[in-house]
Amino acid sequence: MRVLLAGGGTAGHTSPLIATADALRRLDPATEITCLGTPRGLENTVVPAAGYPLELVPPVPLPRKPGMDLLRVPGRLRAAVRAAHDVFDRVQPDVVVGYGGYVSMPAYLAARRRGVPLVVHEQNAVPGLANKVGARVAGRVAVSFPDTPLPRAEYVGLPIRRMISTLDRAALRAEAREFFGLDPDRPTLVVTGGSQGARRLNQSVSGAAPALAAAGVQVLHVVGPKGEAAPETVEGGAPYVVVPFVDRMDYALAAADLMVCRSGASSVTEAAAVGVPAIFVPLPHGNGEQEHNARPVVEAGGALLVSDGEFTTEWVTEQVPSLATDPERLAAMSAAATGLIPRDADDKLARIVLEAAGRGAR
Repeated sequence: MRVLLAGGGTAGHTSPLIATADALRRLDPATEITCLGTPRGLENTVVPAAGYPLELVPPVPLPRKPGMDLLRVPGRLRAAVRAAHDVFDRVQPDVVVGYGGYVSMPAYLAARRRGVPLVVHEQNAVPGLANKVGARVAGRVAVSFPDTPLPRAEYVGLPIRRMISTLDRAALRAEAREFFGLDPDRPTLVVTGGSQGARRLNQSVSGAAPALAAAGVQVLHVVGPKGEAAPETVEGGAPYVVVPFVDRMDYALAAADLMVCRSGASSVTEAAAVGVPAIFVPLPHGNGEQEHNARPVVEAGGALLVSDGEFTTEWVTEQVPSLATDPERLAAMSAAATGLIPRDADDKLARIVLEAAGRGAR
């Protein structure tokens, strides 16, 4: 069986795509998998590193405001659909799986025109435009959150990597902290803005470094490939480790007593699935999907939700040290989050893909 997986841009699309590919291979090792992306996304690095071939089509960004860019969309979309047809000619897929974003719309249109079975997976609680269109023509529609408003939606959860879904945080904690050069016993805050970083998080947390150090809280701060943080160091204080990117997210989650992050679907799912208490700071733009992603975990008591505007150095200084050094509260948050999010979405989605292709799981 030949499967074409379409998705890219950020880790929000590429991580579930790769998790699904791995699950398909586990269910049927003979499955031939090709991934479809654009030349400027994270997929150009992570997909080949995961061992899967990558085909590219031109990106078709959809402007949020009227203007000349909006007028260029039809021509760009036609060119991208033609490129998608060329990929279909080379790959001859039995089924197409789309994860939304710039690359998925051309794949959806090409699949419909050729009569190739289509499966759509929506990562966020609020669907994007490409998946709203794709869901109308797809044979199966899978979602990460139970109330996502798409027709015929099947709640499976978000596919996450096995290194995360099988993670035993307590067993890996000492090894993880040693890997990052952290103290094995101090309360540990992990900060990450996702695959691209987040300036607001970088500035606000690094600005609160003296307060965190005074409370004995050490920090692992993932600033992003182009991000920076300049924490004020305190003589003899707790470590404050700044890194641009983390390949071993299982280590970051195992090291953490508390996490500060955006609330993209992957961040919410990975933290909650393994029981890491979190402070979610949704992106202030978009269609509000990040706040909706975080709501179930926040309402269950597993996380806090703070708006981007409220997440200042002053807020971090006043709130985070006391929370990070309160093991009883952190334990209660961890218990509230654990089990809320399914860990087997990769296998569930892979079985849906096999069924859509008419093969069934062997």
